[in-house]
Amino acid sequence: MRSSSHVLPLGVLTALLLSQVCSGIKWLSISHAPASLHINQTQHCKLLPGMVSSQAQLCRSNLELMQTIVTAAREVKKTCQKTFSDMRWNCSSIDIPIDAPKYRPDLERGTREAAFVYALSAATISHTIARACTTGDLRQCTCGPIPAQIPEPGYRWGGCADNLQYGLIMGSKFSDAPMKMKRAGSHANKLMHLHNSEVGRQALRDALVMKCKCHGVSGSCSIRTCWRGLQDLREIAMDLKIKYLSATKVVHRPLGTRKQLVPKDIDIRPVRDNELVYLQSSSDFCTQSEKLGSIGTQDRQCNKTSLGSDSCDLMCCGRGYNPYTEKLVERCHCKYHWCCYVTCKKCERIVERYVCK
Repeated sequence: MRSSSHVLPLGVLTALLLSQVCSGIKWLSISHAPASLHINQTQHCKLLPGMVSSQAQLCRSNLELMQTIVTAAREVKKTCQKTFSDMRWNCSSIDIPIDAPKYRPDLERGTREAAFVYALSAATISHTIARACTTGDLRQCTCGPIPAQIPEPGYRWGGCADNLQYGLIMGSKFSDAPMKMKRAGSHANKLMHLHNSEVGRQALRDALVMKCKCHGVSGSCSIRTCWRGLQDLREIAMDLKIKYLSATKVVHRPLGTRKQLVPKDIDIRPVRDNELVYLQSSSDFCTQSEKLGSIGTQDRQCNKTSLGSDSCDLMCCGRGYNPYTEKLVERCHCKYHWCCYVTCKKCERIVERYVCK
């Protein structure tokens, strides 16, 4: 008779299957790894939650890289929440619990919110790796290559360029791994996530700009040493937020010889490479709904004088708002003393704030 000691309970088996099906960005839960954890042994990979088998294999063969990926996961969460702090959906769902078998509904249903998170995650992991090459935190890569074109007179190539090419290669290898598994959800969702991840990486390529440092007698800047460097992640996130606001709803239907994602309302053209796409319409995020993944906007702070998305009218969905006062203690009456320090006094002021009913 076959022993039952090795048979997994149905609930555990279901959770394991769901974690494989719905794990496209579950790797972000490695942001919960203890800050004291230094990944320098292969067994440390077992302490990082949310990874599929190919990601775990990449961890074991690139231990030094994983420390950077953990940093990237934390950066995704922080950047997403900051970028959407003025909107009803404030990216709270990105804080994926370690033991959750699947995402929160707003990230699982193929919404425009999921589109943004996948794009930002792909951009952030490659950005963090590229920067780590520059700072010397990764020994397996160096500065980016010197551009082939000859600079203008008064300019010269130098410094240490961000190694975007290495960041893109290793970042995509890790972040796209879950979508390339056999159990990666529906074909439509897989195509959507892979497309939006590539949009994130394209935004990163567009963010590679020339940065220069001046040299010369008495700051004359007669010579500028220049290199290719990435813009800050918050600027890339704002670019992706604009794409989020103009995202295209798509359907999965035959186009040519195979099924592809095509715009729902204007399906005479294929999806553009630089546009975020989504399959399901979102909640308005006004009220709490476990089913839709909305935490609502009750008790959210709003701006009474704003005309934007953080205004009390829009943030509170017409329910009204309550005022309260807050005492702020700030530095004031600062005075510079020769040489070389500044002294300040502390001033108190009362400010009025507003929260949604």
